[in-house]
Amino acid sequence: MYAVVRVRGRTGVRKDIADTLKMLNLTRINHCVLVPDTPAYRGMLQKVKDYVTWGEIDEETLLKLIRLKGRLYGDKPITDEYVKETMGFDDLETLVRAIIEGKVLYKDIPNVKPVFRLHPPLKGWEKTKRHFTEGGALGYRGDRINALINRMFGPGVE
Repeated sequence: MYAVVRVRGRTGVRKDIADTLKMLNLTRINHCVLVPDTPAYRGMLQKVKDYVTWGEIDEETLLKLIRLKGRLYGDKPITDEYVKETMGFDDLETLVRAIIEGKVLYKDIPNVKPVFRLHPPLKGWEKTKRHFTEGGALGYRGDRINALINRMFGPGVE
């Protein structure tokens, strides 16, 4: 499971890239989505690599992301009770484990908003026009996406 975060804005974006970002539900900077690791999604990520960063999200970060930033329509939080009633899982941790293992997709949760709205990272973005391997913020960053997402929860969140 990949976490994908939009880093750059929409000015000067080619139409095919803008369409791919829209298909990924990444319409604004600092928005994050979860996508499965499939060849189709890997191709989409390669197409938009100059506008996003992504990597494999771990169970702990995903649980924190859903608890703090996951929302249902009507701006309601996703709770253990809601998951138990609608999905049949015992609690949110069990659901997160199933998402990581690829048994369930996050977007399959009824009435869930597919996008996580995050704050800009504490201490700012790295260079937003360079690839991660060159000291920038763009492209694939592997498991280091977890550190970035933890920096994006906002001030006062441990």
